[in-house]
Amino acid sequence: MVRHLLLPLAALFVLIGIPAAAHETDPDLAALAKRYEQHWEERSEARSVTPESYRQSAAFAGELLAELATLDEASLTPAEKIDAAVLRTLLEQQLGNARFREWEMPFDSDNNFWSYLAGRSGYRTVEQYDEYIAEMRDLPRYFAEHIANARSGLARGFSVPRVTLEGRDASLAAYVVEDYRQSPFWVPFADFPASIPADEQTRLMREAKDALERAVTPTYADLIGFFRDEYLPRTRTTLAANDMPDGPAYYAQQIREYTTLDLTAEEIHQIGLAEVARITAEMEKVRAEAGFEGTLEEFVTFLRTDPQFVAKTPDELMGVSAYTAKRVDLKLGDYFGFLPRHRFGIVEVDPAMAPFYTAGRGGYEACQMNTYDLPSRPLYNIPALTLHECAPGHSFQAAVAKEQPEASEFRRNTYFSGFGEGWGLYVEYLGEEMGIYRTPYERFGRLSYEMWRAVRLVVDTGIHHYGWSRERAVDYLASRTALSTHEVNTEVDRYISWPGQALAYKLGEMTMRRVRAKAERELGEAFDIRKFHDVVLSLGSVPLPVLEDRIDAFIAAGGPGLEGVEYE
Repeated sequence: MVRHLLLPLAALFVLIGIPAAAHETDPDLAALAKRYEQHWEERSEARSVTPESYRQSAAFAGELLAELATLDEASLTPAEKIDAAVLRTLLEQQLGNARFREWEMPFDSDNNFWSYLAGRSGYRTVEQYDEYIAEMRDLPRYFAEHIANARSGLARGFSVPRVTLEGRDASLAAYVVEDYRQSPFWVPFADFPASIPADEQTRLMREAKDALERAVTPTYADLIGFFRDEYLPRTRTTLAANDMPDGPAYYAQQIREYTTLDLTAEEIHQIGLAEVARITAEMEKVRAEAGFEGTLEEFVTFLRTDPQFVAKTPDELMGVSAYTAKRVDLKLGDYFGFLPRHRFGIVEVDPAMAPFYTAGRGGYEACQMNTYDLPSRPLYNIPALTLHECAPGHSFQAAVAKEQPEASEFRRNTYFSGFGEGWGLYVEYLGEEMGIYRTPYERFGRLSYEMWRAVRLVVDTGIHHYGWSRERAVDYLASRTALSTHEVNTEVDRYISWPGQALAYKLGEMTMRRVRAKAERELGEAFDIRKFHDVVLSLGSVPLPVLEDRIDAFIAAGGPGLEGVEYE
């Protein structure tokens, strides 16, 4: 069952500071979902991030949640019950974020509002270019609203810890240029498609130049000044979420949002300690298999320092990732019945973000690999990373979700970290069955990545609930994984500035492995791994309790696959 808000709606509205809006009850689930979808389309088009806009959205969420509660759940189809559970969770999360005014912390060490605005490619019409120029001219207003929110957060001690932000202004420097043609925003104008007439190209370049010189570059310069001179000096020096305003309740809300599970920080900490012990034993087996006669700690030091594991060029690292992805392609048909038609590319992380970015990130259009500081990206980790981020991980997962013919429209772009990141870690494990790991070192890399996610359960709760120092968190992560020193430091800063998110991976993966084991046990010879995976991915992205309910139904029905997919 999906957990509901702990506070009655009326009480929550008082805490948020918004009126409990009234609306004529509409008991039709499809209509409620459509209103939700339309609301967010309008929010996206308006690009407003004022407190009032967020409060209006929260009022709307409360209104929809109240109407959703009037539905007769017994009359819903199985698919509609999933839709209702997803919509309920999304609305509850929205109200939770509004209660703590999360818009007052508009960036952290891993996410921000300024790095993904520059258009890179894909514009094909004059109208698209005109819209892009209009967005550039609107940047001063958009940034000013975010800055105002950040100031409000500072005033009440609601900010990212200072230690995680030092040096992050480097990602802004690339946008403050002397020559407008060097701006990342200029990229779409440097190479027009043939569909744009020459006279329009001239006009568009003239208007883009004006927008860059009058709006974009000065706005980024102002943001750098705000970041360096006002925000960073006033950020909090504590680390724990518990030290923020209403901190314990805030951290509990973050845990629920990212895991979709009803677990306490204490319970998660103990789960993490148990997983760390289990994976350590597996690592010892692989160390022995590799023929290394020293201790596990010495083996990790060898892996971190031996030059054979370091790519000599970015292309070498990208080549290992690309080759892994093609080897996975060869095996996909044995593990999945539904294969998406959409193809993704593997690209390097934007150089402006790379020094502070994670090792990789999957997406619908592309799977990103970080080639910054190659000694910190050991090659034995790349197969597991590629499985997680590319295929059958996030890029594959996103394509499957979008191509489900009967998926509700409002769920096509929905993402729950526990499900999404749980799947990513699960397929790292699946790589063992698929035969992707060819050496003990690559298998150790996989175990190191699993240990990394198990350690997150200990470190995240250690920092935000038990008050660990940054040094203790770094030492704990470094001593139990083969991650490089650079990766360890960027990861710990991420956990500090993004409470709860790191818990999603391991708890989600454990849920997926548990429901698979249950299906295998109860279905016996009727269990088909392709059908199981298809059913899981056909959900798109759902709260973990919804996944458990769906697999229970899958078992009760005898383990059927998807309609229209041939399983031979």
